[in-house]
Amino acid sequence: MRKTKVAMLSIYSNSALVALKLLVGIMMMSVSVLSEAIHSMIDLLAAVIANYSVRKSAIPPDEDHEYGHGKYENYAGVIEAILIFFAALLIILEALQRLLSGAPVEMLWAGIVVMGISVVVNILVSHQLLKVGKQEDSMALIADGMHLRTDVYTSLGVFLGLIVIAITGIEALDPLIAMGVAVLIIKAAYNLTKESSKGLVDMSLPPDEEEVVRNAIMTHAPKFVNFHELRTRKSGSERFVDLHLVVNREMCVLDAHALCEDLEKEIERRLPHTHVLIHLEPCDETNCPYGDGTRFVKLEQKQAP
Repeated sequence: MRKTKVAMLSIYSNSALVALKLLVGIMMMSVSVLSEAIHSMIDLLAAVIANYSVRKSAIPPDEDHEYGHGKYENYAGVIEAILIFFAALLIILEALQRLLSGAPVEMLWAGIVVMGISVVVNILVSHQLLKVGKQEDSMALIADGMHLRTDVYTSLGVFLGLIVIAITGIEALDPLIAMGVAVLIIKAAYNLTKESSKGLVDMSLPPDEEEVVRNAIMTHAPKFVNFHELRTRKSGSERFVDLHLVVNREMCVLDAHALCEDLEKEIERRLPHTHVLIHLEPCDETNCPYGDGTRFVKLEQKQAP
């Protein structure tokens, strides 16, 4: 499965970076490099969670989860955001302690090399995660990709900061850089929490996607009188749409059923992974803006040869 393979790629890359950053950070006694190691540890844990949620969300609906398991991906995004906040807090505390103690930074060249490697690896892996996440509409992969994208910026900041320390010899810059990293991490966590929570509270589909649904319905406008009570929501990569469709009161059940099937197929064609539920209503004075419900008949007559 494509999503699972990409999720595993994130686990492998983060495992390697954690080991490398920890080793070099301890050798250097650099809080900024160690903060990046902590960040990568959280990335690794987030990648494991993303991998689990992607596998779980792919399980077909069952007796206990009749609407599928898509929300596991949203839960994964929220958990990742909490982990990011926690990582930022650890970094800030460590940086403050180092700023007060004034411990020296050694082997700057090793840190510069490791941060450079981290930037390149995370650019490549985050690009792949975001690409596949958007193609597969996977909140877990998008969250993991956003997580790694912040690691690109923070690693780049540490990389440039270490170069400045090497040039100027101002070692107090090391914990200050670490605090800057923490601020960027907190911002990423906020954005991730906001995005992931949408699926957990059954928020409506974005306006552009709802417009796609409306346009798909209107392609069959000559065959129905009106529609209303359009509701949408999303669970993981699965979308759910339901609506009330008003048809001419003289329309036979067979034709009405065929119309509903055509509408469902049209919506699903334009928005993949969409499940449509249509409630049929006969036209009367309460739901028909055309009074006697003859719009269907007149339009059908116009189309007749």
